[in-house]
Parts: sequence; structure tokens; C-alpha cells
Amino acid sequence: MQAGAGLERIDCEDLIALIRNYNPRTNADLIAQAWSYAKRMHEGQMRQSGEPYFTHPAAVAAILTEMRLDDATIITALLHDTIEDTRSTWADIAGLFGREIADLVDGVTKLTNLQLSGAHSKQAENFRKLFMAMSRDLRVILVKLADRLHNMRTIKSMRPEKQVQKARETMDIYAPLAGRMGMQWMREELEDLAFKVINPEGRSSIIRRFVRLQKENGDIIPKITAEIRCELDKAGIDAEVFGRAKKPFSVWRKMQEKQLSFSRLSDIYGFRIITRSEADCYRALGTIHQIWRVVPGRFKDYISHPKANGYRSIHTTVAGRDGTRTEVQIRTRQMHEVAEAGVAAHWAYRDGVRTRNPFAVDPGEWISSLTERFGREDHDEFLEHVKLEMYSDQVFVFSPKGDVIQLPKGATPIDFAYAIHTRLGNACVGAKVDGMRVPMWTRLKNGQSVEIIAASGQRPQATWLDIVATGRAKAAIRRSLREQDRSRFIRLGSELTRVAFEHVGRKVTDKALRTAARSLALPDADELLARIGSAELSAQQVIAALYPNLAAPAEDVDASRGVTGLAADQEFSRAPCCNALPGERIVGITYRGKGLVIHAIDCPMLAEYEDQPERWVDLNWREGRHPPVYSTQLSLTIRHDAGVLGRICTLIGQQGANITDLEFVDRKSDFYRLRVEVALRDREHLHALTTAIEAESDVAQVARIRDRDRLV
Repeated sequence: MQAGAGLERIDCEDLIALIRNYNPRTNADLIAQAWSYAKRMHEGQMRQSGEPYFTHPAAVAAILTEMRLDDATIITALLHDTIEDTRSTWADIAGLFGREIADLVDGVTKLTNLQLSGAHSKQAENFRKLFMAMSRDLRVILVKLADRLHNMRTIKSMRPEKQVQKARETMDIYAPLAGRMGMQWMREELEDLAFKVINPEGRSSIIRRFVRLQKENGDIIPKITAEIRCELDKAGIDAEVFGRAKKPFSVWRKMQEKQLSFSRLSDIYGFRIITRSEADCYRALGTIHQIWRVVPGRFKDYISHPKANGYRSIHTTVAGRDGTRTEVQIRTRQMHEVAEAGVAAHWAYRDGVRTRNPFAVDPGEWISSLTERFGREDHDEFLEHVKLEMYSDQVFVFSPKGDVIQLPKGATPIDFAYAIHTRLGNACVGAKVDGMRVPMWTRLKNGQSVEIIAASGQRPQATWLDIVATGRAKAAIRRSLREQDRSRFIRLGSELTRVAFEHVGRKVTDKALRTAARSLALPDADELLARIGSAELSAQQVIAALYPNLAAPAEDVDASRGVTGLAADQEFSRAPCCNALPGERIVGITYRGKGLVIHAIDCPMLAEYEDQPERWVDLNWREGRHPPVYSTQLSLTIRHDAGVLGRICTLIGQQGANITDLEFVDRKSDFYRLRVEVALRDREHLHALTTAIEAESDVAQVARIRDRDRLV
């Protein structure tokens, strides 16, 4: 599958010959016309290596012939940079080669311009555009992957910093995408080429150890291959056998994941048995298990339970007589073609007609499984969902009815429940795995049977977001939490808005709220208040929308110079007895050896200094936006129940406060009392936080602690 690696400098006749190997009916004249047109358009352009630029699209086209793709895709590869880099237009290409090819070239051009490794919000939107383009025609991404593969093969001509950026983007996005599409050979080569740039020392060390191992043990691949062939011949099984050492990055990743040294790493060699029939796959498995000892827990049957991308194979790991572990994959020829080409097998040609491989996944169905929630998830949720779906290995578990449910590795019973139905997920209160009651955070394994225990009235908890592994579950939990919290957030938003309006001498009215909602592109006043209550929007933003002159943007304040009235370079600290916050009236008291200490003006400790006026310094907080660094202690009494503390901690984080310390003061059977230290911006931040906590039904009491015993 990697023969294209040496075809960067092919000519037009070579390309047509490669296509004719699998498609004798190719339109050679149209291929030649596209070759001439692209070469003419790129005339005079050079790659950074100094080669003519056209060597790149020619090499990309050659790579795609390895997948036996149709003429339209090959021509798209030849033309894929013409719209972006030459005077050619969509209309020119449509006139010469037809609308289908013009649309494919335009799609590849748009993918090239997407920044998939930039800022998070932009990355999320561009991922959405990437998958929408794929949903229209998956051949677009096949050309783009071949384009990236050739660029990685020739990456040495780029500037070092550009090499690293492209390699990381390849490792993070394109290699996992190729794997998710079933193109394992391309994923492995992309990963290894990126690994060579990102960690050349690590890759070299793996290669040196392979060389040393070969010197010590000889080349064991031909030996094991011959032994497998001999045993299969004895059993009367007609099959091909191939062996190889795993790619350096694959070995490195296993070393990192399992925290093992190279000498302790098993199955660094892999062997494939390609049989004539599915029945022969299982006969070959029996033969392998008879001659070698099976390694427990390392058997996977992807023939009876195929992966979502159509991959079918039997995987088993066995230990030889010398203890060497070896991974063996067993599949039929048709299964092997899908394992190599992935979804590209849907377009594969043989003898001039598209091959009808029964195991190839319909790319339309495959991509729709990733894009089915386009309209129901925001950009960040979609990015999270796609990455989870794209990067995760799969496990297969059974429902009580015997249905097979496919989930990503690391999935829990909650993920299983949501995979069955959203209502079952929302009502989940417990689970049984293989008949045994298990915690909700249990990670499911292949072949387990899962039963969900549900109860009416149960609702998802915020802590579930840290437990689940699927985008479907995360999106459903977030929707339910938003619905649960909406009324509470509206009440909280109303209070925060009232305080903010009073601060600028205005009164909250229904009309003002409706006007602010329209200004901020929100549907109504309730949505505005709900977003304020959930800290997605600040009351100050509403003031700014309605009264711009009253809500000029505040300058950020340096916490180390957050007070006015100090002498030059004078240091200060906050008295722990009152922990004064910006927005509160303050006074400074001088202490010998401690400098200036700030107290709130209503701090009871100030009574001790009434007869020492020379120690008092008049101070004020600087105007502006202070950072959330001012520690404040709160006393909370909360209901003793599962998930309550987690929800309170999540709520504090949602309000933009950071928990710096937490201590249980008293534990009763029904309630806990605890002291929580949080870092805040100012008095208004404290008010918003305590209001939000008070609105929580599981909180009996919340109060600020001013500890007279904590003296300076």
C-alpha cells in the first residue's frame, strides 16, 4: 500500500499505467489533459526543495492509485492546488473537466485553507466545516490525506518551526482521521513521519534497539512466517502469511502507555494471515492456538463484531516457546482490502468497474454518524464529540436482550445507557455488569453484558460529565442540566441584574431586559437572565449593551498595585481577620516588621488601634477590573448526599471562582458543614457567588467567615 513513496517523479505515462493496473477502462485522454493543464498552470512555480511544484500534485495522484480510486479523484489530485495557487478558476475547471471534478477541487481548496490547529473556538468551527465537506463527498478528504502524506514525506525542505507545526497537526488531526476512516497503513506512516520530526531522538533509539535485537536473535520474522505457513499447510488451510516489525511510533506509544522499557515490551512483531474464506479464519485461529500459548486478555474478534469503519479481523497474541510474544491478525482477502483502504474501498476499482466489497462501509452512513447532531450541539461540543469518536478505540458490550452496543474505549455504564436511549440515560441510577452491581464510573470491557437500573424522577448529575466518554452522553447530560438549572439560573440572573442596575443608578424593567436581549442576539429576557445566572454572560455586559456611557470597559488592575494611597514602593498585605475585598471600604494599619496591613473599615479588630491614630493610613482600592486572586473564606452547610459536593464545586467554578482550600468542619448523617476558601475579584463577585450557592436546593446555609482569631 505504500508503493507510492518512491513515485514523486513519475510522468504522465507512468500515472496512466498505474491506473490501468486496476482500471483498464480509464479515460486516459482525460487524465493526460488534466496532467497537461495542471503542469501548465503551475509552470514556473517551485517547491521549497527546489523541485518544480507540479511534482507534488503528480505524487499525490500516484498515492491515490494505491487505493485504486476512480478517474475523478485522480484528476482532482492533479488539479487540487490550481484554484488556490494559479490563475485557474472553478468555472475554468468545470468547463474543461465537468462540474463533479470542479466541485471536488473546490472542496480540497477549502479544506487546505482551514486552520485545524489554531485557537480552540476557531478550531471547533473549522472542524465542523471539515466534516460538512466530508459529508458532501468523502473523496475530498481522501485527496487531502494523500496531499498531507506527500508533504510529510518531503517535509525536510520546510523551515524547522514549520516542520514541527505540520508534524503536530498531522499527529493530532490527520493521522487519527485516517485511522478512523480505516486507512491504517496511512495512519501508521503519518504518525511515524510526524514522530520523526517531533521526537527524532526517541525514534532513533527505537530503531537502534530493533537493530540490536536483530543482531542478538537473528531476523525472526522469516522464521515465524515459515513456521506459521508450515502449520497452516498441515491443516490444509490455503492462506498467505506476512510478518513485519511494528512502526517505531507504535512501539514508542506502547512503551509510554504501559510504562515499560523496550526489553519488557511484548508483541513488537505482527503477522497477518490472509485466508480464502471466513470459515478458514477460525480454522487458522485454532491452528495458531494449538502451536502457541495464548496470552490471556489479548483476543479480539472483529469479524463477529466489526468496527464502525468496516474493519473485520481476528486479533490474538500468542507466546512462542522462547517466551516471545507475537500478535497475529487473521482475515479474508476482502476483509484485508477494507482493512488497508478503509472507507476508500467504497470507490475502489478493479478491471474497470467499481469493486463491490461486501465489507466496505457506505461512506454516507459512516459520516452521518459523526454529523447527526450538527444542529443540536454548539461548536465546542461538536469538536469534543468528533475528537472522542475519531480518536478512541472501540469496545463491544451486550444489552440484556443480546444486542451488541459499540462504545469507545473507556466508556462507562452511563455511556451505555445513553447509547440505548436518552431517556434511559437520564433515568439511570445504577448498573449491573455481568450480573454484578458496579459503580457508575466502571470502565466497560469487551464482551461484558450490561444492565441499567433506572428510576422515574432521576435526573443527570453534573459529576457525570467527568465520568462519561462519549460525545452523545456529554451532550445529553448538558442539555438536561441546562433544563434543570434554567429556573434557578433565571432567579439568580434577576438578582445579579438588579444589583448591577442599582450600581449605575438605573432600575430593571421588562422593556430594558427585552431590549438588552435583542441587542445581544438572544431570543427573550428569560434567556438573558438564565445566561447571567449561569455565568455565561455578565450583568455588566447587559449594562454595556443598554448604557454604553455608564459601562466603559474597566482597565485590568495589577494585584500587586491594587491599592491607592501607598507610599512609593510600599508593600501591603490583607489582614486575615477580615480579608477585605476590592469594592469594600478599607484602611491600612502599620505594623513593625510587617509593613502595611489592610483591614475592612468594619473589621472589629480596628477597635484595638483607636488610640493609635499615627498607625492609620487612608487607602482605597484602585478603579478597574481586579484579577480573581483575593482569598475569602465561606462557611457552607450542605446536604449529605451523593454528588452534592461535586455540584457545589462545579457551581463555584462556573461563577469564575477558584477553590484554594476546603475543610470539613462537621459531618452529620444528613448534613455536612465545611469551610471553603475561594479566590475572588471583588465584593460583587462575592455577592454573585453566595447568591448562586444559596439558590442551590442542597445548600442549607452559606456565610462569609471573618475570623477574629486569625490575627495579623
